[in-house]
Parts: sequence; structure tokens; C-alpha cells
Amino acid sequence: METRTERIVLETHRHRIVGDVTLPREGYRSRLSDYLNRGDLDFIPIVNAELEPLNGGAPESRSFVAVARTHVQLAFPYEPGA
Repeated sequence: METRTERIVLETHRHRIVGDVTLPREGYRSRLSDYLNRGDLDFIPIVNAELEPLNGGAPESRSFVAVARTHVQLAFPYEPGA
């Protein structure tokens, strides 16, 4: 299966997370919404992640984070400058 990398934004109760996920290039589960609604997905693997606390703390960079799907309150594709 061919894949592509998509930069996304996730928000949990405590953090805004910007990072890259790997999705199928086309077809089944190629949309972010399809990927997040997978029944077998408990954690979302994100690489090149930037974590910003919503309470105003210092941001952090991580090469990899796994975010529990049940903690995600908001998710959308990243748009530079938006």
C-alpha cells in the first residue's frame, strides 16, 4: 500500500499537538476522519510532534508521541499561517 504523510493538529484537554501522521495515499481510510474513526485504533502515532500546553506552558518538541484516541477533542489538517 502506498502511503503519504499529512501534517495534522490534535487538541486534547491539556495540549495542542501538531505533527505528522501516515495515511494511505488513496482509497480506504485515506481521509483523516476515516483514519481517526477506525475501530481498531486506540493510539494515534504522530512523528515530528510539537506539543503546546493549553494552559500557557512552554511548548515541547518530540520525535514521536502516541496520543490516546479517546482523549482527542478536536482534529484537523494543519494549514500553515492559519
